[in-house]
Amino acid sequence: MKTDTVIPEAIRSQNEFKNKFSFWEMYGSFTSLPSAMTRMIGNHKRKLVDPDFLKRLQLAVTEVSGCPACSYFHTKMALQQGMSGEEISSFLSGGDQYIKPEEAKAIMFAKHFADSRGFPKKYAYDAIVKEYDEKEAGIMLSAVQFMISGNMYGIPYSAFQSRLKGTPFKGSSLFYELGMLIAGALILPIAFVHGALRELMGLPNKRLDKNTKDDEVQTSRNMGN
Repeated sequence: MKTDTVIPEAIRSQNEFKNKFSFWEMYGSFTSLPSAMTRMIGNHKRKLVDPDFLKRLQLAVTEVSGCPACSYFHTKMALQQGMSGEEISSFLSGGDQYIKPEEAKAIMFAKHFADSRGFPKKYAYDAIVKEYDEKEAGIMLSAVQFMISGNMYGIPYSAFQSRLKGTPFKGSSLFYELGMLIAGALILPIAFVHGALRELMGLPNKRLDKNTKDDEVQTSRNMGN
């Protein structure tokens, strides 16, 4: 099956930002990569969490972030893993018909993670730990951290590609697009070393919002508590 036939029309014709990230958000996200990659590689060996499940989490993040380039790349990977075109298209469209009951809370957390720009509520993450366990929740968190890092770089890339085709994104500029792409390439090794040092020092890789005001009720409802 061709990737283009799976990608929803809304993504293929996208010409505006669904989310627009800053340089410092991208740097902070990049620092999570060493720890996230370690856990993802470990899961590849031990299969604590089904890789297809992790791919569904990542597709959910991409749908909320709105990254066309990431949608194409991860659709291709998902097809290679054996996911159906209908399931992939559903996740990229924000549909819920392919969400399994046992995966629902994790999918909702992935959406919340993306909606909170990689800074989810602590009680939302705690709900995932309670539903699954600490190790599995850590792997799920790593998968969505890895995904949103790609989104933060892929979104300006998508805008730049659209500009080259003669349809620049609304509210974008060549300065923003090239600035993020060049800066991202330059800071990646620095952020990676920063994150690796944090990992060696035993510092947590979780960036959680501990605020528990009015939106706690809404997030809990969304996650099925």
